[in-house]
Amino acid sequence: MSGWPEALHRSPARLIALTFALSAPFWLAGALIGRLSENLPVSALMACCPLLAAMALVWRREPRGAVRRLLRRVVDRGAVADPGWYALALAAPLGVMAASYGVLVLLGRSLPEPRIAPVEIPLLFAVFLVAAACEEAGWTAYATDPLRARLSVPATGVVLGVVWAVWHLVPYAQAGHGPLWIAGQCLFTVALRVVIVWLYDRSGSVLAAVVCHAASNVGWSLFPDHGSHYDPVVSGTVAAVVALLVVAVWPTRSPR
Repeated sequence: MSGWPEALHRSPARLIALTFALSAPFWLAGALIGRLSENLPVSALMACCPLLAAMALVWRREPRGAVRRLLRRVVDRGAVADPGWYALALAAPLGVMAASYGVLVLLGRSLPEPRIAPVEIPLLFAVFLVAAACEEAGWTAYATDPLRARLSVPATGVVLGVVWAVWHLVPYAQAGHGPLWIAGQCLFTVALRVVIVWLYDRSGSVLAAVVCHAASNVGWSLFPDHGSHYDPVVSGTVAAVVALLVVAVWPTRSPR
């Protein structure tokens, strides 16, 4: 876990406000330009905004060295002694997606054969890893510790998860999704954030949070035809059950 005294000086509210402000031009571009691909609006490029906001805030407080320390925390593999945390970071979201697929089969949904070539998977993971690192520099490396100094893991996860979900509302709508899809995806987003906060709280590794975030996006893409048959209502329900089990079964560290 990062140094708590330094974390107490950070303001999650300022990070949230600045992230939303920096995202506004991307939302406008999404409205004017449209989509990068069938499932990806231009506004999805706002993934860089939590990183930019966190860098601006730590630099404002300490111009020399603070940004470098922030970036080092995001990519520091040595922050956790047990590599099993990285395996869990991969397995948890992929397991949720696999279980969701099984539920869809049990529900009798008509699902096509997978159309993603194996060579695409590492490429997708690499792209999503970069995007996740940009987001987790803000949501985990900057905002999680000061919230954890005051709140429990579930409460911290829900607070950040709701913010995270609201932040995504514009891209979801610009991708052409309806209210039910968006509601299900918001449930999934909050549940995933609870799992990420728990994972970070237990491991102390921002990189583990990044891997979990990226693996979730890869899992979504592995649904047949690049996510075309992904049902967030089902995945959100499965993820919520997993989040509840995680925080109920495994104890967490106490705020220091």
